[in-house]
Amino acid sequence: METKTAKLLDGKALAEKIQQELSAAIKELQPQIKRPPGLAVLMVGDNAASAAYVRGKERACQKVGITSFGKHFPTQTTQAELEEVIAALNDDQRVDGILVQLPLPNHLDAVALLHQIAPDKDADGLHPVNLGRLVRGEEGLRSCTPAGIMRLLQEYAIQVQGKQAVVVGRSILVGKPLALMLLEADATVTVAHSRSLSLPSITKNADILIAAVGRPELITGEMVKPGAVVIDVGINRVTDSNGNSRMVGDVHFESTAGVAEFLTPVPGGVGPMTVAMLLQNTVNSYSQRSKS
Repeated sequence: METKTAKLLDGKALAEKIQQELSAAIKELQPQIKRPPGLAVLMVGDNAASAAYVRGKERACQKVGITSFGKHFPTQTTQAELEEVIAALNDDQRVDGILVQLPLPNHLDAVALLHQIAPDKDADGLHPVNLGRLVRGEEGLRSCTPAGIMRLLQEYAIQVQGKQAVVVGRSILVGKPLALMLLEADATVTVAHSRSLSLPSITKNADILIAAVGRPELITGEMVKPGAVVIDVGINRVTDSNGNSRMVGDVHFESTAGVAEFLTPVPGGVGPMTVAMLLQNTVNSYSQRSKS
């Protein structure tokens, strides 16, 4: 009997396709708006992972024709200084999207900074106004990782309507907004988390299972319903006894690949989609200006 293996949902290939679409949209809009779209990514301190993410975002911007207004600040930068920079960017007509790269040094209040960003320039889709629009089903900038997951499901023609969706994780970055987007797409949604009792009995019911908890390989094949769609949002670096480190998700890939029908790889699944949606939000904000 041959062992079946899950089809991979290729976020990297889809992200490239989206970048091409955005590049074409920018070429079309630019003669009307008389400038390219602009994205400002603010980074504080010297977190190596953050620096790599920011470089990746800037390269993606360059590829599609978005101007980067990236600003890198020393670790000791104050809250007031950053608020002043955000206020200036809110008023800057060349900037369509603003993003504060997390994590920030401990003395800074990330939530208070997020609140300072004009909702229509909130490239991360995390401002309370944009989350409120999502709750109400109104148009607005959407949180990037959940929006990327929804776009991935759509690309592979995976039906969401009427399905049992289980989201493991309840963060404001992924779990909560994703649950709302799945509800909006007519799924029946359960949100589970680290304090849920008998997690396997919950995950076994999922037609669509999303793991977004930040715990390496928490979800194993035994916890997955045969034929389910499994989306792995986790990015965890684990080190073996020989000191070799590798990147794993929140899902144990090998055991799950034999049970699920669809599965996202790590890396190359959800990660590239998050960046693609950041660019999409920036271009959406830019195109709104052509109407105003």
